[in-house]
Formats: sequence, C-alpha cells, structure tokens
Amino acid sequence: MRNWIIAGTGVALLALAGWAGWRHLAAPSALEPEAMAALYRAPLPAPQGGMDVFHLGHSLTGRDMPAMVAQLAAAAGIDDHRHHSQLGWGTSLREHWDPDLPINGFEVENAHPRYRDAADALAEGVEALVLTEMIDLADAIRYHDTPRYLAEWARAARTANPEARVYLYETWHPWTAGDDWLERLEQDDQALWADTIRARAMALDGVGTVHVIPGGRAMAAFVRTLEAQGGLPGLADRSGLFAYAVDAGVPDAPEGAIDDIHLNDLGAYLIALVHLATLYQIDPRGLPHALERHDGTAADAPSPEAAALMQETVWNVVRQIPATGVAAE
Repeated sequence: MRNWIIAGTGVALLALAGWAGWRHLAAPSALEPEAMAALYRAPLPAPQGGMDVFHLGHSLTGRDMPAMVAQLAAAAGIDDHRHHSQLGWGTSLREHWDPDLPINGFEVENAHPRYRDAADALAEGVEALVLTEMIDLADAIRYHDTPRYLAEWARAARTANPEARVYLYETWHPWTAGDDWLERLEQDDQALWADTIRARAMALDGVGTVHVIPGGRAMAAFVRTLEAQGGLPGLADRSGLFAYAVDAGVPDAPEGAIDDIHLNDLGAYLIALVHLATLYQIDPRGLPHALERHDGTAADAPSPEAAALMQETVWNVVRQIPATGVAAE
C-alpha cells in the first residue's frame, strides 16, 4: 500500500508545501546553459562500496534490469549493492507522487520482494535515487508537469539524506515511430530531458544537481554501430533488443510480432550496463553476460560478440556525457 503519512519525516508536509507553491507560481524558469554546465564540470566521486539504490519508474525500468545491475555489481566486486523499486504501467512522476492519483498496474508490477513504498524508502534515506518519466515525454511535460515532480522527488530524497545522488534515467520512444528514431534518441536529451526537465527542476531551491543515466543515448550509439556492421551473432538489428509483443502483454498481438518499446533480456542487459557504469563509475568491459532475471531464471544472454560491443559502447557513452558524473578519463 502506498503510505504517505510518515510521522516525523516531513515528507507529507513537503508534498503539501510544494503543491501550494506551484499552484500559485508560474512555470519555473530554467537554468542557463552555462549554469547547467558548471554543475557537471566536476565528476562525482566514485562510490566507496555498494549503494542503497531506489528505482522509481515503470516498465522501462522493470524488475529484471535492476536485478541485472546487482549481479554485474557483484561480479565487479561490489557485494553490498542494495536495490528496491516502485513501478507502474506507463506511470508518471506525478502519479507516483500524488496519493490521490492511481498507479496503473501497481499490484502486478510491485508483487516481488524488492518492492518498497517510495515515500517510506526515501524517508528512511537512500544513497541513490534513479527515477524516470513516462513516455511520451512531451506529453508528460505538458500534462504531468515533469520538472515540478522531478524537483519534488529530489527534495524528498535529500531531505532524509542530503548526500543522496539523484539520477534521471533517460529512456526511449517506440522504435517504430518514424525513420528518425536514432536522431530523436540523440536529440531528445537536449530538447527535453536536459533543457526542459532538468534545467527547470534544478532552478528551484533545495533540488540540487540531478545527474543522468543515458539509457536512450547508449541504445542509439549501440544500434548505430551494430547496424553499420550488419549485425552480430544473435542480434541482427535494433529489433533484437525488444520483447515479443505477446510476452510484453500487448493485446491481440499477432504471433511473432515484436513490441516496439519494451525490452527483452538482451535490451535489459544493455540498459543494466548503463546503470552500472554510471552509478559506480565502473568499466563494464569483461563483465559476465550470462545473468539471471529477477525471479532467478536464466536470462537469454547476448552472444560474446554482442556483449563486448554493448560493454565498450556503454563505457564510451557514459564518459562522454558530463551529466553522468563519470570522469572522461
């Protein structure tokens, strides 16, 4: 059950105060590009050991990807990584925040041992909050006020733990939505994730710096290389990162149809690498590629060739983006 009445934490009061403030003020101004760049000039210090990580999101977070991050962390020598989550179906940050709004699919997506109520988890203190927004992102900004709710969640995390790291996990739109899919993945960061969402949220008092986990941009870089060389064993093109529509729960899907947004095990592995490399600033090259799903069953593993390209691409991408907090060298 979602629990928003937590004695002594101030989270409920923070929610009410934030709502009142935003109801009476115009949309926030955004940080200027120079101010944004200054916040990311110095990399984050690498964590000393495992962190307590909370994932807030939807099916593009899922259950398997965080479980893969934990396995990769253990393989890299980080034995004390902890993770929990609160998920929904296509859920916005606003719907997670507001107890009067429903979270579609809540009972299904959170029926696992790693679920924790988001308010409870943040009130007790987490070391890293990884959150993402619903897709379509432009609609989320327009109708669900994404900058405001990113600000609310960041403040809540840092109320309990001022040193908490906050990451906005950048996702992707359906790969069937036009021929410019790769270009949009590469350009949406500046237009939407950065200039509209992070810049407006971080302009507000008490929010602090929000770093990024560049899932969409890492996916674009990997797909460009993969398809330029004509595919790899077990992975011919971008469609091989996505689930069969029937497995993803698409109603009345024809047999063999590929879902256009939800990941299969190979896609989850790629995005888990992005999370690991960003959160722990670890070079993922050489880490295992045969992992388990959240329920302990064996995940479909990428071929050694595909896994190697994923790992190399991810490490290059996260070091090229200052907002990840990972040092370039």
